[in-house]
Amino acid sequence: MTDFNIAPTKPRKPNPIARKDESTENFPVASRLLPKHLRPHVMSFYRFLRLADDIADDADLEPETKLAYLEALERALTSGQAKHAYLKPALDLRESLNATGVSDRHARQVLRAFRRDAVGARCHSWSDLLLYCRFSANPVGRYLLELHGEGVAAGPASDALCSALQVLNHLQDARDDWSQLGRCYIPLAWFEEAGISVERLVEGETDPRLRAIFDQALEHTDRLLERAAPLPGLIQHRGLRMEASVILSVAQSLSQRLKARDPMKARVTLGAHHKLVAVARGLARSFSAS
Repeated sequence: MTDFNIAPTKPRKPNPIARKDESTENFPVASRLLPKHLRPHVMSFYRFLRLADDIADDADLEPETKLAYLEALERALTSGQAKHAYLKPALDLRESLNATGVSDRHARQVLRAFRRDAVGARCHSWSDLLLYCRFSANPVGRYLLELHGEGVAAGPASDALCSALQVLNHLQDARDDWSQLGRCYIPLAWFEEAGISVERLVEGETDPRLRAIFDQALEHTDRLLERAAPLPGLIQHRGLRMEASVILSVAQSLSQRLKARDPMKARVTLGAHHKLVAVARGLARSFSAS
C-alpha cells in the first residue's frame, strides 16, 4: 500500500482526528509516581495509541480510510518517514523507542486491535474478548514493564490487570459504543443465551436480563483482578510498583461501582472521594508489597 494520501470524501475540520487526551482517561497516565525522566517516553507511547484509537473511533471515516490511516501510522513508526503532519506521534514514539531501547512490538500489537475496531468486528465469546484485550490493552502494561527494566515475572499479572481495565471501560461505554459506532465488546453469545437482542444497548436503562449480562461480565472481570492482585509484589521498581497498586485499587473500586450503578443511564465513574480512597488504599498496599 502506498503512503496514505487519500482526500476525505466530506469536509473535515483542520484537525479531525485528535479527540481526547490523558485527562479523559479512567486511570493515571505518566503520573508523578513514575520517574521524571521516563514520563515523556510514556507520554509518547500514549499519544501514539491515542491517535490510533481516535482514528479507529472516528464515525466520519469509512473503514477503508481508517485502515489506510492506521497503515500509514505503523509505516511511519517503523520507517521513520512520514509525509503528513498528523503522523508526528509515530515519529516521536520511534525517537523515544530508539532512546530507551524498548521494542516497537507493543505499539504495533495495539494497532492490530484498532484495525479490528476499524472494520467493526465484534466479540462473540469471553475468550474472543480476552483475545481482543491481548492486543488492545495488554501491550500497554508490557511496554511499561520493559521501559522500567522489569523482567518477565510480572507479565501475566500485568496482562490480567490490563484486560480487566479494558473490560471495565467497555462496560462504561457499552451504550455509546453501540449507538454511536455500532460496536459491542460484550460477548454476543451472552445476549443469545439471555434471549435478548444486542439492540437493547440503545435503551436508557437496564432490564433484569441485560443487568445479568453486565453482572456476568463483572464477575469475569473480578477474576481477572484476582489474578492481577500479586502484580505490585512482582515489580522491582518502586514508582511503577506504586502506580500498579494504585491502578489495581481504582479498578477494583470501579468494578464495585458498576455493580451498584446502571451504566445505561449514565457513564459510571468514580467520584473524587471514591477515587481518593482508592488511591490511598493502593499506595498503602504498595508499601506492604515492597
